[in-house]
Amino acid sequence: MNQDALRKATPEEQFEEVTRGTVDLHSPEDLKKKLQYSYDSGKPLVIKAGFDPSRPDLHLGHSLLLTRMRRFQDFGHSVVFLIGDFTALIGDPTGRNATRPALTRDEVKANAETYKQQVFKVLDADKTTVRFNSEWLDKLGTEGMIRLASRYSLQRMLERDDFKKRHRDNVSIAIHELLYPLLQGYDSVALKSDVELGATDQLFNLLVGRQLMREESMAPQVIMTGPILEGLGARLVDGKIVGDKMSKSLDNYVGVSEPADTMFGKLMSITDDLMWRYYELLSSKTLKEVTELKAQVASGEVHPKAAKVAFAREMTARFHDEEAGRKAEEDFEKRFAKKELSADALPQVDVSLGGAPTLPLTKVLAEAKLVASSTEGRKMLSQGGVRVNGEKATDPKAELSAGEYTLQVGKLKAARVKLA
Repeated sequence: MNQDALRKATPEEQFEEVTRGTVDLHSPEDLKKKLQYSYDSGKPLVIKAGFDPSRPDLHLGHSLLLTRMRRFQDFGHSVVFLIGDFTALIGDPTGRNATRPALTRDEVKANAETYKQQVFKVLDADKTTVRFNSEWLDKLGTEGMIRLASRYSLQRMLERDDFKKRHRDNVSIAIHELLYPLLQGYDSVALKSDVELGATDQLFNLLVGRQLMREESMAPQVIMTGPILEGLGARLVDGKIVGDKMSKSLDNYVGVSEPADTMFGKLMSITDDLMWRYYELLSSKTLKEVTELKAQVASGEVHPKAAKVAFAREMTARFHDEEAGRKAEEDFEKRFAKKELSADALPQVDVSLGGAPTLPLTKVLAEAKLVASSTEGRKMLSQGGVRVNGEKATDPKAELSAGEYTLQVGKLKAARVKLA
């Protein structure tokens, strides 16, 4: 590890950047000591974050953790991207009100490969160590598992919120689920981690790791949890961001593998207030730079749209490349600012008539993934939010025959659809 990288920022400067947007920090004093030791000795800290490969398609909400990892990485610290292939066989019960079906090893392996393709859009692949917790958990064996289970009481395990609620409501808790926090905690022992990162709902599991390290006479890891990112449509109310968390099921997400123009357009749809939340949590700009930009917008020196364009371009470039970010910005300006819709810039979608002479427009919209369902399609038609070849369509009973169409729903979704 290049010691110059560890010393390009003081421990105080590193602390300010790596803790931005933090919810839980156990403890600030421990982290400051570790950063100071690393700075003085030239020895990088080991930063660990575990990922359950049961959901391989990531969105910006998932990338919060990766962004924090990258900040540590940029300061010269060692980042371990831990794939929980063993623990995925159990299934993390966090936030669950029922036992989750376990994945097979083949399913876990396939999902893990998909994960790796996506995460290196944020992390530096050459400076990231990828580990699988089956490396040490497979070796525990029956005796090791029993010894590990003996370190935690049932009473303490039931202090975990989701277990507590299920126990109170007389909802089944499988014995193997109680092992999950212990196994995750043992990962920290095996990796000798200095810092473990996670989401707020992982706090209990992270604390277990801290305790197990103490029992092994190891310096306990620092625990850092971050917030849950609000999805598209969130807004500021009485000084607080109000809205649902980013979720694919709520269709308020920005997928990291989405086309560049889709990603850019979605980010341009967020409110000016939400923009600053996204800047703080996701941008590679320093807090000082974000604060200065916010002041420039407040003073009128910079237009809010210009700040939003800069953020959308940064994210699009991160998950695609600089050229894609530039082109997405240009296409956005043509399509929306100048009220133009370039068919060449739109994705091509094939929809089958299935042997019928025509197909309801609502179904075509759903098949083209421009709406979530035919019901939503009817709603958008009634609201005047659908255009066919540039003309507004409002008839919910409209039918389309074979041919090629440019379909647009709202301001952000459009496609060239070939119906045959």
